[in-house]
Parts: sequence; C-alpha cells; structure tokens
Amino acid sequence: MADLVVDKKKAWMLYLITGLSGAGRSSALKVLEDLDYEAIDNLPASLLSHVVDLVMSDSEGAKQPALAIGIDARTRNFQPEKILGILNKLRERDDIILKILYFDSSNEVLAKRFTETRRKHPLAENRQVTDGIAKERVMMEIIRAEADFIFDTSDMSTQELRQTLSHAFEREHGDDLNIMINSFAYPRGLPKDADLVFDVRFLRNPHYVEDLRPLTGRDLDIQNYVEQDERFPAFFAKISDLILFALPEYKKEGKSYLKIAFGCTGGRHRSVCMAEKIVTLLHEKGFKASLHHRELS
Repeated sequence: MADLVVDKKKAWMLYLITGLSGAGRSSALKVLEDLDYEAIDNLPASLLSHVVDLVMSDSEGAKQPALAIGIDARTRNFQPEKILGILNKLRERDDIILKILYFDSSNEVLAKRFTETRRKHPLAENRQVTDGIAKERVMMEIIRAEADFIFDTSDMSTQELRQTLSHAFEREHGDDLNIMINSFAYPRGLPKDADLVFDVRFLRNPHYVEDLRPLTGRDLDIQNYVEQDERFPAFFAKISDLILFALPEYKKEGKSYLKIAFGCTGGRHRSVCMAEKIVTLLHEKGFKASLHHRELS
C-alpha cells in the first residue's frame, strides 16, 4: 500500500505535551502558548478526540493550525494504555500530524524541585516524594517509548528550556530543520538530549595563559589563540564537512530538531569558540541555528 501523503499546510499539528511531574511539562505548554499555539492543559483522555475536532471546526482558515494539549499522571482517570489507543487512532487520520513531546529529568533533580517548591508529588500520597517519582516513572514508561521528542531537563534552566522550545517549534518555520548549537564542560556531564557531541579538549587550552583565562570563547583573543593551534584548521574543516553533509540527510528523514554540542574541560574557552564558529558557518549556509553556552549562562 502506498504511503499516505499529508498536505502539511492543511493538516493540523497536534502536540501532546506529557512527561514526569516537575520535569517542565507545564512550562513547555506555556512556551507553546506564547508561540500562538492553541494550548489546553490537564485534558481528560476521554475528551481528547472530541476537543481536537471541536478546535479544528472552530478554527477553519487558520494559518498553520496547531494545537498543544497537556496530559500527565494528574489528569483525571489517567490510564497510559487507553491514552496510547486514542493517540494511535489520531495518528491514522490524514488531517492531523501528531507529535508526542515527553519531558523527563533525573530522580535527584525532580526530588530537589519538589522539595524547593514545597509541593507534594501527585502520586506520593502519604509517602516520600521519591516514592511518587518512582511510581510515576514506571507508569509513564509506555508513553515515553512512543515519544517523538524527549527533552531531559535535568541540566536545563527555565530560560534554556524556553529558548530550546521556542527555537524548535516556532510556527512560521515549522518545515525547517531547527538546529541548536551548545557548548558545555565535561566535568558537569554531557547535555542529555544532544544528538551529536564533539570533544575539543585536544586543542590547546587558553586557561593556562594568565591574560586569557578571564575571557571566553566569544572574545576574539581566545578565538585567535585556539585557531592558531596547528590541528585546528583540519579539525574544523572535517567537522564542518560532516555537519553540512548530515543536516540535509536528517531533514530528508523527517527530523525537525537537532542539537549539536561541543565540550571542553571548563566549557568557557575552546568549546565556546568552536560553537560560535559553527553557528556562524550554518548561518552563512542558510540554516536556522541558535546558540547556547551552558556554562556561561
């Protein structure tokens, strides 16, 4: 049977926003609402198809129609298997393009967030927060396995989450491959949602030059110092060729969001310099790319 061809200009984009409590689901829904999505939170699963039809019928002629619906374990009568059945039926429709956005975080970070805000975990009942987190993680695993996008917010600030989502789901660029370039420090761990990671610690380190140490890879003196490493020209050329070759292939496969990360020891000099140069190259080649330096935030 031939594959069904969907007219993306006429089909509704439906984003199901879900994930673990405290992982950023509510914040994500607010970001999409700010991007002019129709946003609905805590919708009972039994009403999902009905509400989709209702919104679609009331929004005829809308430009690039898009709907974001938030569902999690706090939703009334939450049953993951039942929700997946409803989602599978929605995926079969030719007037809807469904994507599941799942927000996750480490148990330690989730527990800290609940403790700091003094909120009770919705599944903890009279037990510890960690018990509620463990119970919810098991319950949500079946939906996580079906997710189109998984965002691990363990190392994300609210600002970075907003920047990432705004860049990836900006409606006027819905058909573009959205690229996020990151720099980071290896001692603080890899960015958990990075698709491509490159280690630049073999390049000479400005940290050991007293006059350069206070600067960052955004400064011209640091960039000149790193670029003068005899290995830099060949390395930059190879990385550039690889990225420029891969990006169109990712887009052909339907990937809409790609995160590329460069890491060094401190996350302030070499990785920042490399990220700055790559994002400049991508802009020159006509790609839509944004930049985030994790350790400079």
